[in-house]
Amino acid sequence: MVRNIGHIATRFLAALVMLMSTQMPANAETTETDRAALNEIIRDYILANPEVVREALIELNQREERQRVEMALSILREDAGDPILGNPDGNFVIYEFTDYNCGYCKQVFKQLQELLATDSEIKLVIKEFPILSQTSVLAAQAGIAAQAQDVFPAFHVAMMTARGTISMESILDAAEKAGADTAKLQADMNSPGVATILDRTRTAAQALEISGTPGLVIGSQVIPGAISIEQLREIVAAERAANS
Repeated sequence: MVRNIGHIATRFLAALVMLMSTQMPANAETTETDRAALNEIIRDYILANPEVVREALIELNQREERQRVEMALSILREDAGDPILGNPDGNFVIYEFTDYNCGYCKQVFKQLQELLATDSEIKLVIKEFPILSQTSVLAAQAGIAAQAQDVFPAFHVAMMTARGTISMESILDAAEKAGADTAKLQADMNSPGVATILDRTRTAAQALEISGTPGLVIGSQVIPGAISIEQLREIVAAERAANS
């Protein structure tokens, strides 16, 4: 589907007029006459060849969409400080936007754990994306702080398998079980560094048009919602093949 077709059409026609205008003489006595003639030529051409304009608009839209996605992915790849699961040096990266209060995130957690257990070359970057409640924000802050102490995997498992409502007490309990220094963790949760990482994730989500959780980015594909392990494997295989 062509997005913002009216806006793109206006830009296209303006660019066409400008391009053709540069080929006209700049003599003050002839410019207005020449421009009127040029406009008539352009109008006649468009009316006679509407398919050419349509193809040009589609190509322009596709080019802009590719540029938008590439810019969004460049923001996404800024992952210093983001929690990591799987192989930190893996040659294939998956990004997951997640919220610890999200039931669907807990469903896809099981699929991702299975995928990581059977594919040692995957690096899973967790983009903490707390959108459901204030305790989601606290849990996301704790997740990033746990990564700084190298205890994130155990913390993540504890949070994703816990039942009941998330509270600061349950967050600290999961961190303690993971082996975290909970005093340092609480101090780090409110640090500027953690706030910067969360802001960066929100920017990436907006750029990728991700508004809910879970949201997976696998290669060039943005996948909203939970998917099966079979779908995960198929997408990973397809993206690897496309980049081999």
